[in-house]
Amino acid sequence: MKAKVRFFAKNAKTPPRVRLKSGQKICIQCVFWLLVCIQVVSANRPPRFLIDGRSEIVIRLKEGPDTPVGSLIYRLRGLDPDGDTLRFGIREQVGSDILRIEAISSNEANIYLVKELDREVRDEYSFVLTLTDGNLGEGNFITQSFLLLVEDVNDNEPIFKPYPSAITVKEDAPPGVLLTVEATDLDEGAYGQVLYNLQELDGDVENFAIQTVNGKGVIRLTNRLDYERKSLYQLRILAVDRANQGRVNTGTAAILVKVQDVEDQPPEFVVASPVTRIGEDASVGTSVLQVRAIDGDRGINNRISYSIISGGEEHFDIDSSSGIVYTISPLDREDPSNSNGAYILEILATEESHMVSPLPSATTEVTIIVTDVNDEEPRFRSDRYIGEVIENAQQNTPITFLQDAVPEVFDYDQGKNGTFELYLVGDKGVFDVTPFKGINEASFLIRVNDPSFLDYEKVTVMNFSLVAKEIVTKDPKMSVVPITVHIKDENDNFPEFTESLYTVSIPENCGVGTTVAWVQALDKDSDNYGTRGVRYTSLGGSIAHLLHLNPISGVITVKQAGDDSFDRELVSRHYLTVEARDDQGKGNRNTVQLIINIEDVNDNAPMFLANKYEARLLENELEFENPLILEARDIDLNGTKNSHIEYSIVGGDYKKNFSIDPNLGIITPVGGIDFEQLPGDNSNIRPIHLTVRARDFGSPSLSSTVPVSVYVQDVNDHAPLFTQMVYRRAIPEDMPGGTSVLEVKARDGDGSSANSALVYRIQRGASDKFVMDSRSGLVSVANGSSLDPDRTDPKTTRYTLTVVALDGGIGDQQLSAAVIVNITIVDVNNKPPVLIEPGVVHVMENTQVGTTIYRAQAYDLDEQPVLRFAIDKSASYAKNEDGVPVSITEYDYLSLWDLNTIDGTLRVVRLLDRETVEIVKLAITVEDMAAIDDGPKQTASAMLTIIVEDENDNNPKFRKPFYKTSITENSKHGMHIETLIADDADKNRTMTYFLEELRSFLHMESATGEVVVANRIDHEMYSWLNVTVKAVDSGVPSRYAVVDLFIQVLDENDNNPIFEPSPFEFRVREDAEPGTTVANIVAKDADAGDYGKITYLLDRVSTQGKFLINADTGALKVSDWLDRESQSVYNLVVEAWDNYQFGYLSGESRNAFKQIIVHVEDVNDNPPVLSLPLDCVTITEFHNYREAIVSITATDADDNNTPNGRVQFHLVAGKGHELFRFEQVGGDANTGRLFAKQSLKDRFGNYTLIVEARDLGIPANVVRGDLHVCVTDYNDHAPIFVHPPQNVTIKVPENATIGTTIIEVRAIDADIGPNGAVRYRLRQDAQGAWRAFALQATSGALRTAISFDRDKQTTYQLRIEAYDLGLPTPLSSDLDLTVYIQNVDNYRPRFPYKHIHLNITENVQDYSAYLPSVIERDEIDRGDEPMLPVCYYIVEGNEGGMFDVDRNSHRLTSKELDREQKDQYLLTILATEDCTMSKPNYEERLDAMSTLKVHIIVNDVNDNSPQFVTKIFTGGVTTEADFGIEFMHVKAVDSDEGINAKISYYLLGDVKETLTEGLENLAVSPFLVHVETGAVSLNFDPQKGMKGYFDFKVLANDTDGLQDEAHVFIYLLREDQRVRFVLRSHPSEIRDKINTFREKLARVTDSVVNIDDLRVHENKDGSVDNTKTDLYLHLVNGEDHSVLEVDQVLKLVDKNIEQLDELFKEFNVLDTQPAEFSALSAERLSSSQAVYWLAWSSLLLGALLLLSVLAALAQRADYARRLKAATATAYSSPTPGESDMTIRSSGGRVPNTNKHSTKGSNPIWLHAYENDWYKSDDQISHSERDSLDENAVDQDMSNEKPYFITTAAFPSIRSTETEPEADQGNYDFYQQLEQMKNAKNMETTEL
Repeated sequence: MKAKVRFFAKNAKTPPRVRLKSGQKICIQCVFWLLVCIQVVSANRPPRFLIDGRSEIVIRLKEGPDTPVGSLIYRLRGLDPDGDTLRFGIREQVGSDILRIEAISSNEANIYLVKELDREVRDEYSFVLTLTDGNLGEGNFITQSFLLLVEDVNDNEPIFKPYPSAITVKEDAPPGVLLTVEATDLDEGAYGQVLYNLQELDGDVENFAIQTVNGKGVIRLTNRLDYERKSLYQLRILAVDRANQGRVNTGTAAILVKVQDVEDQPPEFVVASPVTRIGEDASVGTSVLQVRAIDGDRGINNRISYSIISGGEEHFDIDSSSGIVYTISPLDREDPSNSNGAYILEILATEESHMVSPLPSATTEVTIIVTDVNDEEPRFRSDRYIGEVIENAQQNTPITFLQDAVPEVFDYDQGKNGTFELYLVGDKGVFDVTPFKGINEASFLIRVNDPSFLDYEKVTVMNFSLVAKEIVTKDPKMSVVPITVHIKDENDNFPEFTESLYTVSIPENCGVGTTVAWVQALDKDSDNYGTRGVRYTSLGGSIAHLLHLNPISGVITVKQAGDDSFDRELVSRHYLTVEARDDQGKGNRNTVQLIINIEDVNDNAPMFLANKYEARLLENELEFENPLILEARDIDLNGTKNSHIEYSIVGGDYKKNFSIDPNLGIITPVGGIDFEQLPGDNSNIRPIHLTVRARDFGSPSLSSTVPVSVYVQDVNDHAPLFTQMVYRRAIPEDMPGGTSVLEVKARDGDGSSANSALVYRIQRGASDKFVMDSRSGLVSVANGSSLDPDRTDPKTTRYTLTVVALDGGIGDQQLSAAVIVNITIVDVNNKPPVLIEPGVVHVMENTQVGTTIYRAQAYDLDEQPVLRFAIDKSASYAKNEDGVPVSITEYDYLSLWDLNTIDGTLRVVRLLDRETVEIVKLAITVEDMAAIDDGPKQTASAMLTIIVEDENDNNPKFRKPFYKTSITENSKHGMHIETLIADDADKNRTMTYFLEELRSFLHMESATGEVVVANRIDHEMYSWLNVTVKAVDSGVPSRYAVVDLFIQVLDENDNNPIFEPSPFEFRVREDAEPGTTVANIVAKDADAGDYGKITYLLDRVSTQGKFLINADTGALKVSDWLDRESQSVYNLVVEAWDNYQFGYLSGESRNAFKQIIVHVEDVNDNPPVLSLPLDCVTITEFHNYREAIVSITATDADDNNTPNGRVQFHLVAGKGHELFRFEQVGGDANTGRLFAKQSLKDRFGNYTLIVEARDLGIPANVVRGDLHVCVTDYNDHAPIFVHPPQNVTIKVPENATIGTTIIEVRAIDADIGPNGAVRYRLRQDAQGAWRAFALQATSGALRTAISFDRDKQTTYQLRIEAYDLGLPTPLSSDLDLTVYIQNVDNYRPRFPYKHIHLNITENVQDYSAYLPSVIERDEIDRGDEPMLPVCYYIVEGNEGGMFDVDRNSHRLTSKELDREQKDQYLLTILATEDCTMSKPNYEERLDAMSTLKVHIIVNDVNDNSPQFVTKIFTGGVTTEADFGIEFMHVKAVDSDEGINAKISYYLLGDVKETLTEGLENLAVSPFLVHVETGAVSLNFDPQKGMKGYFDFKVLANDTDGLQDEAHVFIYLLREDQRVRFVLRSHPSEIRDKINTFREKLARVTDSVVNIDDLRVHENKDGSVDNTKTDLYLHLVNGEDHSVLEVDQVLKLVDKNIEQLDELFKEFNVLDTQPAEFSALSAERLSSSQAVYWLAWSSLLLGALLLLSVLAALAQRADYARRLKAATATAYSSPTPGESDMTIRSSGGRVPNTNKHSTKGSNPIWLHAYENDWYKSDDQISHSERDSLDENAVDQDMSNEKPYFITTAAFPSIRSTETEPEADQGNYDFYQQLEQMKNAKNMETTEL
């Protein structure tokens, strides 16, 4: 059945309609519904999971907090072909509750973790995921397996299994296993593996070790234990897991190790004094010393018994229990069996043990020294010694003892008691005695020590004393013997001439009697031995016979004149010797040299060395052939006017043509001499005659002359000269031979005939065409020659002849002249041109248009042809490549070319097409256009063949721009890599392929382009193979193409990490901070990527937590503080792994190990620990200072092998520390022994010494402790009376009552305690005088016991004994007194006057003066009363002890006085007859009559140099300072007075300029120093722009030249670099302490501070405030000496304001500001002026406002803006040079930033962009008015602050409301300045 279908397309918008029959319609509907059903059934296609082709989803998560609850762990994606919404789920099972699925889109869902993972609970979860689109039916899902692996995290600590907490080990137990412990860790892998470390709480682990064996810790004993050293060990066992990164867990266990003691140590002595002293008079049973020993085994402690086994058993015994050694018999030091008073006892200590046999024992030695008693004094064999010695005796000459004197001295005491020293007293060092020390007995000599004092003329006898004194320190006994030495005289002085050398001069014409010289000799001796006896005895020398020497006066005169000896020209100097002898010419002699110089006289005229001088001179020469030198000699004295010769030319017609050197006599021509100008014949020689004179300069002058002849020789110096410069002639080419052409002529100007003769010849250019006559110069055509140019080869139309004229000179002297002769040959055009055969030309088809391919060449034999080229079109044709002719109509082959008619060049004018035309033949013609008109036409032609060549102009082309592929390393040979193919559009399509490089690894088939592996490729050497492949076609020349082939070599993990060679031992200081790099461990892996990435691991067991390594860089660092004392060496194992992150667990990682040793270097961080005895160390005063007193030790935990652990001991303080010293014990650096520096005799007492133990580290650690030393006294000193002196007489009034104290005696005892307690008693005498007196036993007061009767007894002789209470034997001494009973009448001495005045010059040593003697004015008869001496005492005015008066001789002496310390003294001198007291008790009321007032004035000497008040003066001067201004002062002070203190100041040296600019032309010193005031003034006029600083030295000296120097630094600064400090004080109040302000400010700011000015404060309005001070200063950078700017200074002040707070409070600093205050204009405005101008400004503004209102409203904004622009800058200063600070601060706003000054900036629109960046919150305007008000000048500024500083800084700009001071002070100027620098949105108008 067919259906008809019709389409209607009447309207495009109406769809076509189809009409169907009803049957057809039903069929179609059935088919349609059937298709719909099929579609519905087949539409629901199942969804699927998108998992990138994997069969299972596997993820790994870390347990615990590393994967927190709620983490997104996976995103599910699904795909439904129908586009239905997918639902993801998880099948319920055990563990599925840890996950939650949440849909995020129609085909995506996230899986979240809802419970924390714990690997130890479960390490793997397997889930089944479900997916449905909702159309799969109930319970139907698409499933997918999901595997969740839980990775382990190190979150479990090792836990120890039960173990014993304490174990006991015997101290003799051998090394071995002690205990095994075990700890478990629930983690897996390295996290669960446990390693064991060992610690000991006291750091003592060297005896124990622990090893990890099969997961257990085996504790071993490594060394034997010692109970005596340590009895208890506390071990800490650490169980550490093997985590190589991140957290490391540790478990601990503590074990106590008890050491059990064993009897293995002998007893030890703990107390045993090495040396003990005891007096020989000690009683039997006296305890001497005690020893004590203890059991060496501290844990057993057996009883000890003592015994003496050798030495001193007959005198000493020991208590077996207590160890006390005591005497058992009397001691005798002189006993020969006691080794000179010493006993060495060996004491045995035995341990009473029941376990050990034999019994343990130990011995020690002690020394007991029996001390002696000093009871003898040194004694001389003679009571007096008399000797003599000659004067001038040599040093060490002994004096000769006269009479029977025996020079010996002896002392029978022993040791030091019998050792004495010998020395002289009163000899002034002239003599010395030898030996200076003796023991028991010695013979002595007195020798000359200083011979210079043995001068008979000065002293004849010397008296002094010889002293023998014991060397003991306390109460040494001594003897004194007088010595008298007589000095014998000698004639020991020689005559000495007053001059060491006499030099005189006499003229050579001197006459008889002329005084030559006067010599004089002096002799220090007297009489005839001295100067009076000197005689001049001899005169020797060359002219001594001509002279006379006066023997008495020494005058030398001329005795005989006129001899040749006085002729200076023969002998100019004579040497003579004058002799003088004393003792009237018979004694000592001396000589002196006399030099006589003969003075010259001008008595010789100069004489020439030759009688005549001749020379030859060539014409025109400036020098003679041989130098013409005249020489004259004058034999007068050389170097004087008499011998100075001058030469001059005095005669000759041509003398002006010559000159002569006046000093050297060299004659030279002034200029060249022209031979032709000299008269003469034609010969070549003409003479010149001169006369030369030589004269000297003597007085009178002498001279002589000599003739000189100069022969001038002619020189051929004139060359011939032609009459014309050039000769020219034109001749026809057919001129016959022999015809004359022209004649040349020349002349010669020489004067001699031989040089002026001429000949001619043709030098060149004739070409055999011309000849010349040599005499006449005629040029002719050569016979038989042809001149036709066409017949010459080459063609010649012009001949240039060079004609030469030669003169008569010979050889090189011959001169010539040349001239050019030009002969032109005239040609005729009568020959046709000739065209050169063109041949064949090959042209490439792509030849560029315009290329010249050929040039036609033609020639014409005529001289000037005109040739023209052309193409003959009719004769030309072309063919194609097949040889077929090409018609001109088919292809215009002639239009391809262009032939230049003039030069014949043929160019391509169109592109050639070889395929159209291959051969072109062109007919080329040439014609001579210059041919003769009536002659034949002159032409020529030829055929040019052009072949168009094919060109290989297409390059091969690869099918790809580049090729990129990859292979794995180590691929097999021949493995295919890539095939490359190239195509060529040319016919030459045969390709050859080449590899440009890497042929050793790759191979390419040249024909096919296949690239295969040729050799093993290593990724580590070549990760990429980049090669270039070339394809070459077969064309000639061939063309090629290249392409890059990139081959990536894929890596395989085939290389192990390798550690780079490096040291395996490293050192680190123990004080290295955590993080300090110890070493950089570097390992390399040749692989790439993860296979070559190295991960460094460190064995944590060996590090003990002290080190860590950076896993990426290998940097080994300190992780915890080190302690060398705990562990000094660490053995570390470093592992290097590659591919650790991805291949460690899968076994695809490679590794390497390296062991390194880290030594911890000691740092001195442990102080010594000092061990000192707690009790006092007891010794006696007789302790031998060579024996140690006590040994002390110190320990230092630092390394004992370094200075840090070595300890030295010092005594640093304490009572008597200077008596002791420490000595280090050899071999033990930490033990010292205490010694006495000297004998401790009489040094008894208790000493507390401060002992310092100092290690040798840097810096050293020091500890100190107290060491107590007790020196016990021994009664070895008897009391000594100190008052009154022996045998003194005491006057007692007769009427003295009973009990009257007449004197108090006083004696002292050097001992202490009972040994030094002194008691007094009267010795009984036979006359019974002792009964008349009573003596107080303790005070020593002697009182009367009876009433005296002078008539019965006038004198009493008493002996008083002073004794001590020493045991066992007290010592005593006696004092003898005479008591005189005096009449009642009192006689007191009186001075003749009460006051005297003395002047003493300061610094005088040993000044002395005798005081006036007293007079007796009491006329009462003294009767038999003895005349007692009167003693003088200073009782007042001598507080400083500067004066002393000898009470017997009354001589007042003074020490060296210093006037600068005290210039006046007033002394009170008391005269008294009571000479028993050392100083009387002066009472002015009672003793005034016996006193003398001594007034002492100290005279000044110039002994103090001036001293500058500071060594460095600094100052500054501004560039605006005036010339001559004094801007600073230097000051020095002199402690002297008067003229001695006058100081002068000078500038020393040059002024050094540094970093200066603008001072280059300064020619004078920039500064001057006033000599009297020290004022420094300006010596130049500074200009703006100058900068720099100056430094120089100044000198201050006084009238005697004493001086001091100081350094001056002066800085050149601008006026605006000064800062003003305002202080609330008047200048007078702070002027004196301003330096304190300067110094403190300089110290805080670390700058140089210079005070410029100090003045009364000036307010801004010009008024003066007397309550304030303006301090002007500037600061200088102390490092580069640059002057700091004001803002820098203010910043410094702000920065250090806390440190300056106290200073500012002290000086009441109110403000700190720039020194220059900038007003509103160049001149300051007063308040009235400011108001005036403001009023006028307001009127002006009002007028402008009125005009702007009347103006058009459209112009309102524009006029308003102009007004604002004008007024906003009204207050900016127009003065040039004003600082930016002035402009910024004068307006209260930012100047030149009016944002309304430009047209178009509507303020309403820009309100949101106002420049409010510089305002604070309260300054921002909140006005709703037009923002133009923000810029109004006269607005109310009460709510705004100015931009930089407060309005209080400018009086002319005042706000109506005053801001609080605190707000003003807190306004940060610099903060605003910084904001201004950072502003971005500020509009700026440049005005």
